[in-house]
Amino acid sequence: MKMNEVLIAIGISCLILLGYGFSSSSSPKAKNDLGTTLVPLSLKNRGLISPPAFSIPHSEKKDAVRIPFPLVAGDYIAFKEALGFKESRGRYSCVNTLGYMGKYQFGSATLAVLGIKDTLSFLHSPELQESVLEANIARNKWILRHEIASASGKTINGVPITESGLIAAAHLAGPGNVKKFIRSNGTNSMEDAFGTTVEDYLRYFAGFDLSSIKAKQKVRVNGEHYK
Repeated sequence: MKMNEVLIAIGISCLILLGYGFSSSSSPKAKNDLGTTLVPLSLKNRGLISPPAFSIPHSEKKDAVRIPFPLVAGDYIAFKEALGFKESRGRYSCVNTLGYMGKYQFGSATLAVLGIKDTLSFLHSPELQESVLEANIARNKWILRHEIASASGKTINGVPITESGLIAAAHLAGPGNVKKFIRSNGTNSMEDAFGTTVEDYLRYFAGFDLSSIKAKQKVRVNGEHYK
């Protein structure tokens, strides 16, 4: 392979990786249930919010292209691996500039709600991180149980609404903001610092089977398990 072809290949690879970058917003405009700062889309549309540095590629938003995992799409393993790659490229030791930690980029406030106070131990335990994700999904399923029942199968802003999409959107923006989105029929939406919206996650993570995770009102992680 010629040198210019090598450079082109490297450049394309870098652009793909940057397109998958994700973090929570540092804008002071709004926050989700657990303190994550978010930006109302209405403010950006009015020119009050500067555009983010990176976002999900336009073609990915339009065509709902998923990350190509060598897993069976539709099951919980595929869902969590896609979410982990989207959040941190699958790195358990990842800590972003805003302090979000681990493979799934949890904040300390969310961890505290689930009973995790030792964030250093959390960061060094892949097993604990997996348990926390499962516990948080169970919790968000309970909080969004009415929205899951009433909105699944509908289309809002051209986006199909599914249980897995709602759970992923709750991971992005918090379940409270997902409720607002559904109850406003899509007029009340949020985005993170990189321009990733509730609609993006609803579309991107639509159609996975999360039936193996049961909704639970009160969830606490004990050791490497939750109850």
